[in-house]
Amino acid sequence: MLRYLVPAAFLATTVFAHAQQPAWTAFHGDLASTKFSNAQSFTPETVSQLKRAWEYRTGDVSDGSGELPETVWSATPIYANETLYLGTPFYRIIALDPATGAERWTYDSESALEPLTQPALKNRGVAYWDSGSAGSCEKRVFLGTMDAELHAVDADTGALCDEFAEGGILNVNQWNRVNDVFPFSLLQPPLVVGDTLLLGWAGKDWEYTVAPPGNLLAIDARSGELLWETSFIPSELVPQTGTANIWTAMTADPELGMVYAPVSSPSPNYWGGLRTDPIPLATSVSAIDIESGEIVWSFQHVRHDIWDYDTPSAPTLVDIERDGQTIPALVQATKQGFLFVLDRRTGEPLFPIEERPTPPSTAEGEVTAATQPFAMTPRPMGNPLELPDVWPLADLVSMWQCSRDRDQYLYEGIFTPPSEQGTLFFPGTAGATNWGGVAVDPLNAILYVNASRIVQLIRLIPRAEYDSLDATTGGNEEGYSPQEGSPYGIYLTDWSNWAGMPCWEPPFGTFSAYDLKTGELLYETPFGRAQLYGFYGLEAWGSPTLGGPVVTAGGVVFIGASVDSRVRALNAATGEEIWSDLVEAPAVSIPAVFTHEGVDYVVFAVGGNSILKPEVSDQAVAYRLAP
Repeated sequence: MLRYLVPAAFLATTVFAHAQQPAWTAFHGDLASTKFSNAQSFTPETVSQLKRAWEYRTGDVSDGSGELPETVWSATPIYANETLYLGTPFYRIIALDPATGAERWTYDSESALEPLTQPALKNRGVAYWDSGSAGSCEKRVFLGTMDAELHAVDADTGALCDEFAEGGILNVNQWNRVNDVFPFSLLQPPLVVGDTLLLGWAGKDWEYTVAPPGNLLAIDARSGELLWETSFIPSELVPQTGTANIWTAMTADPELGMVYAPVSSPSPNYWGGLRTDPIPLATSVSAIDIESGEIVWSFQHVRHDIWDYDTPSAPTLVDIERDGQTIPALVQATKQGFLFVLDRRTGEPLFPIEERPTPPSTAEGEVTAATQPFAMTPRPMGNPLELPDVWPLADLVSMWQCSRDRDQYLYEGIFTPPSEQGTLFFPGTAGATNWGGVAVDPLNAILYVNASRIVQLIRLIPRAEYDSLDATTGGNEEGYSPQEGSPYGIYLTDWSNWAGMPCWEPPFGTFSAYDLKTGELLYETPFGRAQLYGFYGLEAWGSPTLGGPVVTAGGVVFIGASVDSRVRALNAATGEEIWSDLVEAPAVSIPAVFTHEGVDYVVFAVGGNSILKPEVSDQAVAYRLAP
């Protein structure tokens, strides 16, 4: 672990208080990324009475069969200013009446609908800022676009805020000065801390060896002025690598004056022969001083990442009682399935972390890290340390193809390197968890998380062979990708038989709860239902998931995320499903849970994601208890 000098003031014991408010003003609900709502009316006894309050169609949807790319809509609805705000994958903002779903205003960024860095048109929502003063544009909604523009509009009217940047639009690509082979796509809304916008960006994965080096930008919310920027790759390595960017949400503790950034892997993602020198801030969670942009501490959870095990989600802040003291903690969920629990003042682990040897690589020029950190308490999600057995049903249907694959391809544990032979990759690149992250009940320090159990096959293809292929670039997290400038292209796919059935035994997804005071696993149960060719799997098989849970003070977890296109309420005490409703596509957004005019609501943006299945939608659905 890399440590930096920590100011003494930060070492004082502080108590992080969850903001007890009815709003849902950030991507994960609040600055602490708890995804916790203090709504009282939703309980295991009452949620059976949930009814649709309203439904709204944005009109911004494409299945990719026409002129437009497919859409991936995973936007968290934002409730603030007595209004519900949605960002769309056509880069529009829609303001709705929270009680009725009636449209109040819309704003169109008029962004070009082109897949500049992604295989799909993506949007994860908007950000909200309130200056605390009255007047025009003293409350703003911010929307990013794939072509690196940040738009600021009046939260009451949808009109551009002229004093922000150039007429209300900030060209973020002006700071894309090094290795600029793609634009800084703004798919994740900025984190708003006081009058500062903390802004990361997404790039074009798996395409290039040398790419823009990741940087975190701090922007004045009023003027659009750049306050500072922080990069995560040593300057001497920048000519031969790139990224280690922040493409997902972030977290902040204003009391400590820190923003916590989940930093991704360097480029190229699956071969690191040109970047074997340490890059200690890559694939890390890093604490950064909000005022100066200086790194306070950093914890690296994958060394020399050649698995694209990006830090996928915002860390979650929670206070933990231990030995009569209150410890301000941070929980970082990872694609590997680990939960790293750290003191958020210093980055010191609160549970033991083991250093375990990992397999060497056979790829040309590759030098893997000798060991990797294993967080065994809390227990890793979904048992990622052992490759699941071959599924007898899929093996039988394929006339034992799955068994032959298991013998043919390389697997030597969770950190088996990609190879020319072909490597079975578990958890796969979408991870055990992804950007949905975890939810935490801060009153009881109980953590809730959904996890996927997906095995993938990755093969390194030597450059001459790759260049001779008629290999079109892959789709959403699959297929061929060139890694230009390296000795290898790649081919990545789920490990399945000829019929598309997974070759590994279920469950394919789980839902778990942990006591963060002790690290104890309280329960782990299959979650959701898988689906193939219109047929649903058994409940015991579970489902791969994208998106995340929300937990309420009444003891209910709300979650979409599963392949079967259902939104659900779970009993937080047991993980048991106690209510569900069928929607049009997988609800891969994080729901918003809030109180408006004395009534509690839960709202899902239903967009779909082709990683799970082809169905897409533009449906927003609100639920409340029947009167």
